[in-house]
Amino acid sequence: MDKEQTVMESGIHRDFTDDMTYGDYLQLDKILSSQQRLSGHHDEMLFIIIHQASELWMKLILHELDAAIACVRREELEPAFKMLSRVSRVQLQLIQSWEVLSTLTPAEYMQFRDRLGRSSGFQSYQNRLIEFALGYKNRDVLTVYRHQPELHQRLSQALNEPSLYDAAIRALAARGLPIDPECLDRDWSRDYQANPSVEQAWLTVYRDVGKYWDLYELAEKLVDIEDRQQQWRFNHMKTVERIIGHKTGTGGSSGVAYLKRVLDHRFFPELWNLRTQL
Repeated sequence: MDKEQTVMESGIHRDFTDDMTYGDYLQLDKILSSQQRLSGHHDEMLFIIIHQASELWMKLILHELDAAIACVRREELEPAFKMLSRVSRVQLQLIQSWEVLSTLTPAEYMQFRDRLGRSSGFQSYQNRLIEFALGYKNRDVLTVYRHQPELHQRLSQALNEPSLYDAAIRALAARGLPIDPECLDRDWSRDYQANPSVEQAWLTVYRDVGKYWDLYELAEKLVDIEDRQQQWRFNHMKTVERIIGHKTGTGGSSGVAYLKRVLDHRFFPELWNLRTQL
């Protein structure tokens, strides 16, 4: 190797006595010291990092979804498009993470599964907040967080707020498209159910893209997100099935059976129904 290639450039800063470093900015001391294996088993490190990294990506999804909902509610759709595009790309990272976790074999996982106790991904509050933001509401899940009052309050507040899809439906009405009043002023804590007036409004948008380009673009961003969310759910289910089969989950759920039932849920039902009618 050329000797000159091994020498650092003269402009590279070397003295950080009074300056912030890369590690300082990212607080890597905290992040990289948070992987504490309870079993000492080699593969537990994989299990921990996959789930911690997923929670970081979920934090970014929530950051973008909260901002996007605020934009749509203000009828500022274009700024929301960038945020929603970012969400769908982050979802790809989450989908890919199951491919990495699937390298964990059943025999390896059983070496440390008992150390998890009753902890389970079912308890991921950020995943619940994402579901709430997308409109999948279920008050019963709040009982899992009763032992954490501040977190319970945060989830309760999110449960009772309009979702991204609720904001999108209001945007349809704001553009003069006839929407059933019960869709515009309802109990936001209840799971959204398909409504004929909403489906007809989206059909109008798709049949006159030139007139409603921004609403059309919003609809396709929503479809992207639901498509990726369903892929994430499916890959989750298959990874669990591959590693533990049909055992009960550590948190007490039916495991694969529960994950399969969730696949039948639709976040934005009218946007899928209209494709048959176009």
